Amino acid sequence: MSTFTQDPDTLGANLLSVALIGPEEARRREIALAINGPQANVVREFRNYPELDDVPQIIEEGYNVIIIDLDTNPEQALDLVEHIGASSSVTVMVYSASSDSELLVRCMRAGAREFLSQPFTQNTVAEALVRASVRRPTTRSKKTLGRLLMFTGAKGGSGVTTIASNFAIALAQESGQSTLLIDFDLPLGAAALDLGITAPYSTVDAIQNVGRLDSNFLRRLLTKHAAGLHVLSAPDKYSPINVPSDAVEKLITVSRQEFDYVVVDAGSTSGTAYTMLVDAASTIYLVTQVSISELRNSNRLITEFFASRSTKLQIVLNRFTPRSLVIDEESITKALTLPPAWKIPSDYPVVRQAQNSASPFVMGDSSIAEIIRQMARTACGLPAASQEKKKRFGLGLFG
Repeated sequence: MSTFTQDPDTLGANLLSVALIGPEEARRREIALAINGPQANVVREFRNYPELDDVPQIIEEGYNVIIIDLDTNPEQALDLVEHIGASSSVTVMVYSASSDSELLVRCMRAGAREFLSQPFTQNTVAEALVRASVRRPTTRSKKTLGRLLMFTGAKGGSGVTTIASNFAIALAQESGQSTLLIDFDLPLGAAALDLGITAPYSTVDAIQNVGRLDSNFLRRLLTKHAAGLHVLSAPDKYSPINVPSDAVEKLITVSRQEFDYVVVDAGSTSGTAYTMLVDAASTIYLVTQVSISELRNSNRLITEFFASRSTKLQIVLNRFTPRSLVIDEESITKALTLPPAWKIPSDYPVVRQAQNSASPFVMGDSSIAEIIRQMARTACGLPAASQEKKKRFGLGLFG
């Protein structure tokens, strides 16, 4: 279960979790760009003002900061500010293109701690977040939601499951914190196979019993890998199932209440549940390979789902062979609309041996394992294991 149990000096312990509430996407996008950084991370974006009846659930989700768009509907926004402030110790901020003094006074009376005016500057936002960090309760038993890390692919066979399952193992080991892998690549997910585990229960069991789903029920469905990773696998048998977005949302919420990190293998599926995962994820890894069909599919996914969420998105080029590229890197970046963050080298013998032995390759030594481990270290805020290991495949993020 995610709690404030780390020492204050522990790396990542002071990272603020932020929820944005703003129906106007351009303004929400602007504030999100100014927030994400070493101080804070946007973990949820609400595209509409929640109803006041939903405020207790929002508070229960454990955000440190909630930032509300004032301009779309000032009266509704102020009602939210007042209800959230009266029911919790969360820091509530508002943002507006106006600097009207009367409006500012109303916001302060409603309980807003900060008034952020457009255009937003990173220094101004950073100073507000510092003040929020100082105000944050120091109680060790307060819950906060774990981070959701989503892996998805441009098409089947991109290598999403292989990368996601090995990343999850590395994240559990490198972070030393509780980590859960959920296989949402239904009905044919293969994460359990890649990890060499046999799971009696699956994601389908969780979805079909969503009415009973709480922390205790979730724990009974999980299988633990020897490396310390907990797994909610896809079913062993073909089980076609309708996946309601509300069931997925509850499963993700309960999982994030229990674990510091929740890694999701979303395969190459789409739909309303997929959109919910995209909205809730703090980081999305889009796995693709360098081929015309996959780059085209990636461009379509980015345009449809990630154009307004590019701060969350990291492109992962899998099976990358720089010396035999038919499509040059400039064309790859143009097709993807942003440069790749990670390049996973093609290492067929290592991957094939891992699959045949049902043993994650990240637990061994290879160029591909090294980069997966660095992805995990970056995800949990740790520095590179060794700066000298950045060789021709470019270990780490590409600046």
